[in-house]
Amino acid sequence: MITRRALLAGLAAGGSLLGLGLLGGYLLRDALRLGPSEGGMMGGGMMSGGMMGSATSADMNMYMKLFDRHTELRRTVNEIPGGVRTTTESDSAELTALLQAHVSSMYGHVNQAAEVTCMSNSLPTLFRNATRYRRQLSLTAKGVTVTETSDDARLTAAIRAHAEEVSGFVRDGMPAMMRGMMGG
Repeated sequence: MITRRALLAGLAAGGSLLGLGLLGGYLLRDALRLGPSEGGMMGGGMMSGGMMGSATSADMNMYMKLFDRHTELRRTVNEIPGGVRTTTESDSAELTALLQAHVSSMYGHVNQAAEVTCMSNSLPTLFRNATRYRRQLSLTAKGVTVTETSDDARLTAAIRAHAEEVSGFVRDGMPAMMRGMMGG
């Protein structure tokens, strides 16, 4: 039997989480809408080395479209020695193109040591150790297959943690992103 106090505490906690989620969503939406002269995250410094690292507005547009349509994506993750092999695909030609562009762009950022940190607790480790793990991107007819491995157990753990985070993004969409932004 649930006590009145437990019920009220649960409602308060749920309301707080909902409020934080809405606030974060509204802040993100407004930041994406504002241009450089308007002080949004992209023009006010947050995108150029702050919360988003080196992500561009084009990157953010891709992220948002992928989050908005996450239910149209499917993803498999297979652990292999030293890392993972993942496949993420969609039956939508538009989403396939977005997915391929997104992963290609992220690998470009990694190769240039241009860190993108938002939404992920594992990416900083991967960016800072980019030369110490192997990455292979293969475009498929409906998406991408990625193989990432390392001989370093700490990097293998980060690779697998990132695969789990991305799977959460595909499964849960925006709520997973908000958890990543809040460090949870």
